[in-house]
Amino acid sequence: MTPVPAGRFDRLTALLSHDPANPHLLSDTADAAQAEARWDAVDELLDRLAAVQPLSPTQLHLAGLAALQRQDWAAAERRFAGLIDDGIAPPPVRFNRAWALAMAGRAQEAVDLLDADTVAALPQAAQLRVQMLHDIGAMDEAMAQGQDSLAHFPDHRGLNAAVAILATDMDDLPLARACAQAAGDHPDALVTLGTLALDDADPATAARCFADALHCNPDAPRALVGSGLARIAAGGDLTAAATEIDRGAERFATHPGSWIAAGWTHFLRGDHATARTRFDTALALDDSFAEAHGALGVLDLLAGDAAAARQRLTVATRLDRDCFAAALGHMLGATAVGDAARAQAILDTALHAPIDDAGRTLADAMVRAACQR
Repeated sequence: MTPVPAGRFDRLTALLSHDPANPHLLSDTADAAQAEARWDAVDELLDRLAAVQPLSPTQLHLAGLAALQRQDWAAAERRFAGLIDDGIAPPPVRFNRAWALAMAGRAQEAVDLLDADTVAALPQAAQLRVQMLHDIGAMDEAMAQGQDSLAHFPDHRGLNAAVAILATDMDDLPLARACAQAAGDHPDALVTLGTLALDDADPATAARCFADALHCNPDAPRALVGSGLARIAAGGDLTAAATEIDRGAERFATHPGSWIAAGWTHFLRGDHATARTRFDTALALDDSFAEAHGALGVLDLLAGDAAAARQRLTVATRLDRDCFAAALGHMLGATAVGDAARAQAILDTALHAPIDDAGRTLADAMVRAACQR
């Protein structure tokens, strides 16, 4: 059998075994390791080089890239922060530090780092800034950034996908659809198209979109919640739907709308106790979220506590005159207070049957709640 020729990294590694402290050889081998995506080797070689001589800015940047690849966000952030502190702050360095901060859950710091020059130079930096502004709830600023950046980078898939998700949450469905279509098969674009398909009462298309998104990332929270909602809309297995939506809500962690969707799913399964824990979680995350107050009011009605229900439904209506759960609670209050079996039957019907003149159904409300932050 003809031996396979050694790659550059292997050849240089063999030379290093004879001259392990040679700084030029260590640097060249680290570059070769980067070219072959041997990130652990990059890290080890740069550590060895640093013991021989100070690392150059290029080598410090490479060490930061290696830390990013290993998902050691703290180490990566320290590397890039050191460069910036030394006055070496071109857009790629600022973006890489911002990425490390974002992955470490430090969204506001990432936003602050992504200045106008950086987002103007790198579409991926513009994408990240839109996403981080979205995450901290600065929706209008995120949209302004997205629209401005799309004018400069109209074909960038990631930026289009980020704006598609943002537009969905801001209920600008035409923009969401346009950006998702421009983003192609980007996972966030697939999630957006799945959400729009649910809004169009097309659960089969929605399920395909969410399945494709989950194929790319099995833990994507929006795709998990959407997949569960698509199951419900198609009349599928409620237990499987509850499992998916719970996983999505847990991955989102601080997204109250997902916990509302999870609560209604458990309610539809007849598990009112678990439904209450999910609604309580949503309320704890945002005590101004009308749907959480309204949903708990519905449960109070079923438990026969008319006074508590009345108080919760009043709060929900005051917070949002169009609160679905409050409308549902008022309807139940007139027909099924304290009658859990009757209320469950009404809600099972309300899943797909309109409860008011606006034509809203529980399935619609669950999709809307899942899009609310």
